[in-house]
Amino acid sequence: MAIAAIAWIVHPPEAPAQSTPHTYAPSRARSVTSTHPWRRNITASVFWIGEKATAANPRHNRASSWDTQWMRSYGGFDDPDRANRTADYCPKGFTPKLNPFYIALPYNDRINWEKTKSSARRVIPWFKHAFERPGKSVCHGRWVAIHHAGRTCFAQWSDVGPFETDDWSYVFGSSRPKNTSNKAAGIDLSPAVRDYLKIKGGLASVDWRFVELREIPYGPWRKYGTNNHFIHKARHLDRAKREEIQRLKAARDQWLKSGGH
Repeated sequence: MAIAAIAWIVHPPEAPAQSTPHTYAPSRARSVTSTHPWRRNITASVFWIGEKATAANPRHNRASSWDTQWMRSYGGFDDPDRANRTADYCPKGFTPKLNPFYIALPYNDRINWEKTKSSARRVIPWFKHAFERPGKSVCHGRWVAIHHAGRTCFAQWSDVGPFETDDWSYVFGSSRPKNTSNKAAGIDLSPAVRDYLKIKGGLASVDWRFVELREIPYGPWRKYGTNNHFIHKARHLDRAKREEIQRLKAARDQWLKSGGH
């Protein structure tokens, strides 16, 4: 490779400046064939990391079903007060270390942190290719799409609820939720999901389904979190780019050392 070509790759010319868009688009899922059906007209309730236990919510959310230090892992209290949240759907005061776009569904594929539930292999569609070892969840971090009033949001499955922990016939099948509280709520939404979907109150009717990574468009749900697949991908690409630049620099230095021959 000519030295000029190597130099161009190592120090490529700057692209013309472009204005940064102020909105995220598209807000709807891509037109990609999916094997995962929609669950229609499901009541959604709102929950948040750090939520205290109350009579209506008997378990606190400082821990999740898959993370005993969920609030610490997240980086703090995910304040649901809209006045204490940023335009980027995050809590003010800190950058969340986990994806702020999270949800809970009423099925846990683990028992006592060490064993995989016997029903998991039979009912979870992706179990066969995702299973690694007993006790490691294949549900934790899975992506879903949530639709409400013409807008579609994407989020990661991060906890179990509302109220039920073994409602596999609803989560993976065609049944309605077993839970009868909060108007038979069948999914919990984080404040970020609530705000993106422009849900005003604590309950709303939504549609939701599981999605594959290829179906998820660009949006605020791809920007934060060590548990976020898109953050991992970006870091991998950055590392590969740095390694390629170092390789090209080494080739250039060797070429110069040999006198350009």
